[in-house]
Amino acid sequence: MSEREWRFYLDDMLGFAENVLAYTDGFDQDTFVATGLNYDATVRNLELIGEAATHIPSEIRDTYPSISWRQVIATRNRLIHGYLGIDNDTL
Repeated sequence: MSEREWRFYLDDMLGFAENVLAYTDGFDQDTFVATGLNYDATVRNLELIGEAATHIPSEIRDTYPSISWRQVIATRNRLIHGYLGIDNDTL
């Protein structure tokens, strides 16, 4: 089975970002955190954005230095491995 085309990961990233915007729309921070479901869905989609970014070839990432690729991937790592240590102010 061949590896998935990297361009599909870009499409995924855009879809996940749209989800984040939809899940957070109209909430202030306290209400958003208290929702539970919206909060969890948002965290998951941010994780997925970072995971998809790891599948973008480095030569493509280097072509678009205005995108903070390392920060996107690092955010995924912090969310996945941070467990209960997620800083809601940063999120």
